[in-house]
Amino acid sequence: MKALTVCQPYAELLARGVKPMENRTWSTAYRGSLVIHAGKSRDWLDEGDERRYPGMAFGAIVAVVTLYDCVRVEQLPNDLRVHEHAQGPWCWLVQNPIRVAPTPARGTQGLWHVDRGLVEAAFRRQNPQ
Repeated sequence: MKALTVCQPYAELLARGVKPMENRTWSTAYRGSLVIHAGKSRDWLDEGDERRYPGMAFGAIVAVVTLYDCVRVEQLPNDLRVHEHAQGPWCWLVQNPIRVAPTPARGTQGLWHVDRGLVEAAFRRQNPQ
């Protein structure tokens, strides 16, 4: 499965469905399931983020979303153009977040491959039958 490493707290916001897009300096033609991996860095955290979002994982797979489009920020639909997370220059539009149990994984820059079995096991741990 394709994966993208995202710094916290943004990975958490994507997992919660609060953030409908991820901003990148580059576009992608990829569409479909996208694993969200929370990076290890704490550089993007604001004071109080760890209290606001308890249990935030670092260095772990945290969710799967559907990447359905990738547009320049100025091409966003009006309802998304005013969203607080619409910063661009490229906006990767996502929907249908599915949280998975935080599963340690090593991320990397760009789109990368993560084993489907690892993601399925994380989903089963989050949603036991």
